[in-house]
Amino acid sequence: MQPVEIKKNIYWVGFVDYDHRDFHGYSRSPDGSTYNAYLIKDQKNVLVDTVAPGCAGTLLCRLAKTLEPEKVDYIVCNHMELDHSGALAEVVERVKPEKIFVSQAGLKSFAGYFAGKNWPVQAVKSGETLNIGSRNIVFQETRMLHWPDSMVSYIPEDKLLISNDIFGQNIASSARFTDDFGDDAEFEKRIKEYYYNIVLPYSPMVLKALPILEKLDIDMIAPDHGLIHRGAKAVRFIVDFYRRMAEQKPQQRALIFYDTMWQSTESMAYAVCSGLEENGVPTRLMSVKHNHHSAVMTELADCGAVLAGSPTHNNGVLPLVAAQLAYMKGLRPQNRVGGAFGSYGWSGEAPKYLQEQLASMGMTMPAEPVKCAWQPDRDVLKACHELGRTVAETLKRKCQG
Repeated sequence: MQPVEIKKNIYWVGFVDYDHRDFHGYSRSPDGSTYNAYLIKDQKNVLVDTVAPGCAGTLLCRLAKTLEPEKVDYIVCNHMELDHSGALAEVVERVKPEKIFVSQAGLKSFAGYFAGKNWPVQAVKSGETLNIGSRNIVFQETRMLHWPDSMVSYIPEDKLLISNDIFGQNIASSARFTDDFGDDAEFEKRIKEYYYNIVLPYSPMVLKALPILEKLDIDMIAPDHGLIHRGAKAVRFIVDFYRRMAEQKPQQRALIFYDTMWQSTESMAYAVCSGLEENGVPTRLMSVKHNHHSAVMTELADCGAVLAGSPTHNNGVLPLVAAQLAYMKGLRPQNRVGGAFGSYGWSGEAPKYLQEQLASMGMTMPAEPVKCAWQPDRDVLKACHELGRTVAETLKRKCQG
């Protein structure tokens, strides 16, 4: 359990959770995750963030390999969510810090999680500087990225930004740095997965925060999950990547998600897919029975069009489609083109409901929903193909304009 020196006298002392698959209870983490914590050794020794519940022993072991835990003077809590603060009580008991620094909003979170603890907690403001000897830690609030209490810690002498949840990924690996990971495509997918399932609703805040961070002299970004971005090229890459995701400019690619009961809606989904692809829009078709809702959202990162299909069930849609819609709506995707379709045997409300739900997310809806009684015949499949064509043409104009 060796610590990893990321800058001179600054160490990663976190925990790699290879078995974690259910991140925050709503998003899959197929490769596990990491809870990153950092030790800064100076005249005042500082531990920045801790780890999840049950992981304190590993953190303290790594910490002890470079510094006796009792010699930690300060703890900085950039964010009070339990994957970062769940080990705090055990760490405080061992370390007995002089001070614990949190954001102004962090005081409320702190009181909620650690009521009755008589700890030396001090709130800091944006721009406030803590001198620890040869270094300074500059605090910057990043509210709603992704909690009200979120902040980042910047060490100008080391050109290091400890970025909390932003710029992170769910990756469990022996690699600590992005340049050691070795699979660029997989790494980018994990960035999208993290952003589109956690950060996406706060994209306007991302676009406000990036110019502030870009004024700083940074050659390393150390997030609280995943790999560390090392070097000017890696820093530029992740900042630009975040800007593109936050801007949500439409891309010429489509996503179809659906559920089916007796394969009628599935047949319609494939016909819609053909209409899109034959008109120049590559398409990913995803059954919600076989794809987790967070995987569907990850796919949306590359798609400027979203089409939903479901048979009518109890005058509505099938439960997994309803869940996908609710999850997607909460994440607030922008600048998309939408479409809806579905089959029915009795009343047929599903397509209209899907249309309304996608429209309520601000999507452009260029065609009426396609509905089918019982099984799709040639005319229905032709209408589905036409729906795909119409969405494709609308999306292409949106991408050009």
